[in-house]
Amino acid sequence: MKNGFISVAAATPHICLCDCKKNAEQFVKTAKNAVENKVKILVFPELSLTGYTCSDLFLSDTLVNGALDALKYYIDNTAEYDLVSLVGLPVQSKDKLYNCAAVCCGGRLLGLVPKSNIPSYGEFYEGRHFAPSPDTVTEFEFDGYSVPLGSKILFECKTLKSLTLGVEICEDLWVSVPPSAALAEAGATVIANLSASNETVGKDSYRLALVNSQSARIRGGYIYANCGEGESTTDLVFSGHSVISENGIALAERKPFDFSFGELLISEIDTQRIVHERLRINTHQSNNSNGYVKAGFSLKEEETPLTRKTDAHPFVPSDTMEREKRCETILSIQSQGLKQRIERSYAKKCVVGISGGLDSCLALLITVRAVDSLGLDRKSVLGVTMPCFGTTSRTKSNAEKLCSELGIDFKEVNITDAVNVHFKDIGHDSEDRNVVYENAQARERTQVLMDLANSCNGLVIGTGDLSELALGWATYNGDHMSMYGVNASVPKTLVRHIVSYCADKAEAGAKSELAAVLRDILATPVSPELLPADNKGNISQVTEDIVGPYEIHDFYLYNMVRFGFTPDKLFRLACRAFDGVYDKKTLLHWLEVFLRRFFAQQFKRSCLPDGPKVGSVALSPRGDWRMPSDASSALWLSYVEELKKTIK
Repeated sequence: MKNGFISVAAATPHICLCDCKKNAEQFVKTAKNAVENKVKILVFPELSLTGYTCSDLFLSDTLVNGALDALKYYIDNTAEYDLVSLVGLPVQSKDKLYNCAAVCCGGRLLGLVPKSNIPSYGEFYEGRHFAPSPDTVTEFEFDGYSVPLGSKILFECKTLKSLTLGVEICEDLWVSVPPSAALAEAGATVIANLSASNETVGKDSYRLALVNSQSARIRGGYIYANCGEGESTTDLVFSGHSVISENGIALAERKPFDFSFGELLISEIDTQRIVHERLRINTHQSNNSNGYVKAGFSLKEEETPLTRKTDAHPFVPSDTMEREKRCETILSIQSQGLKQRIERSYAKKCVVGISGGLDSCLALLITVRAVDSLGLDRKSVLGVTMPCFGTTSRTKSNAEKLCSELGIDFKEVNITDAVNVHFKDIGHDSEDRNVVYENAQARERTQVLMDLANSCNGLVIGTGDLSELALGWATYNGDHMSMYGVNASVPKTLVRHIVSYCADKAEAGAKSELAAVLRDILATPVSPELLPADNKGNISQVTEDIVGPYEIHDFYLYNMVRFGFTPDKLFRLACRAFDGVYDKKTLLHWLEVFLRRFFAQQFKRSCLPDGPKVGSVALSPRGDWRMPSDASSALWLSYVEELKKTIK
């Protein structure tokens, strides 16, 4: 339960139709298995104590009473388990029979939630036996005490405030406005669905889409437990297809008919992330809990072992087709944004500083794409290389080749003499290679670009990326400034994949020379090249040696900005994501660096040039990110100090 994670499971036991006692005995074993796997919420299928396919036997008092007795047996024999269980059974209240979910914890029945939408179409005829849930919550006597019965019940965890459980049953999900929508508005962060959905061709894809889309719509967790073996196959077959989803993403899925999988489908739902998402999206309706009854329960506060995937590269899809699609979409967003800026500013030329590195390469590719879409000659793009103290022959050569292969205008402006004159003017010793030595070059380059743009009625196209902005790895009023920053919301880890995608497209288009130069740029260490090369002419100033690996910083950036995770949670997830790649000490060191730089460098982000948003994480002061430049990082860094005590 630490950091808001709660372990949940969808159970698909092999039942014995109509043998309630035997099923209850099996469910106790299933619950024991769940507890041994640290599960805290266990969801059984619809009507699982009896079986869903009992048909007219549901009208038998023997079966209904047997189900209640079996429920009592299950509750009594799981009383010591630190577990919330949801068991399906028929329940008669007064003159109505309901298809119910029994919510159990700590040796007590917390409440009964009847199904609201009773299907009587196609292969379903539940209306023959069951009534829909009553409009209001009533009382039901069970084992000598009263429990609430109704669809408007919220089950609140007292020891994890971000966990509130809501319940719907099978068909409830398939209607136009599922009860889970209102439950989420009333405060439920996790929905349990006890289901008996038979299998037909193509139904599994539709079912998965329903679960994922509903969890996205309510911004919550969703546990869909479906029945399988043991149900009658007289007319229908049940596959056990079950899903655990969170905010539109399937965390775990039992594929249809995968009965070798075992009874339990387990994953962890991040309830803190759900609450943060609802805080962030202010159109999420909340506090609409009028008419809802609340039932409380407690679970032991302990750390939840994580089995869910933690993506080390959250900006970059792991699937090749999805990654290529994302690259193409981002290229389209960037070039379309620049295209309109060129049109609206009546620019005659686009000026791009070309260093031979990744960011300027991507900016140039975007600029060429934009002018192509405008039907302009590529000579309306001017690539400018500005060698100085740290420029290597490799990057200079790649800059020249790239401009040549793209067919754009090219200009070389060696700024060495200008920078040395500037050093003389301000009294700086050129042997003192401090921040003045470095930043003077960056600012001189920006001045050259701006003046060249002015001379040809042009726009300076910015090259800096999202990762650099997060770390403040840019010279203020140097490469920090431009007239339109096309890469402003593209992280470094994704820049690399977009350039690689462009190289593959060039290769496929028989532009092998362009592909070759793009691939050599990809193979070049990331560097601002502001310090002289080593004795062999190689880059001496490698960015990631100074500020840290971009893949780590992009991981911290995404999860802190997108989900508001605390530093201890960031560290915990990083340890899992980069297990075997970086040790804990290294990850904690770069977390501290990230936090210090992120806060200290906000002043650079407060005055950024315009640039298009391409993803869910962006740092534009006019759009997604409004942060005071003088905010203190002390509170965030206090977490780091505590974490240091745990690492030897």
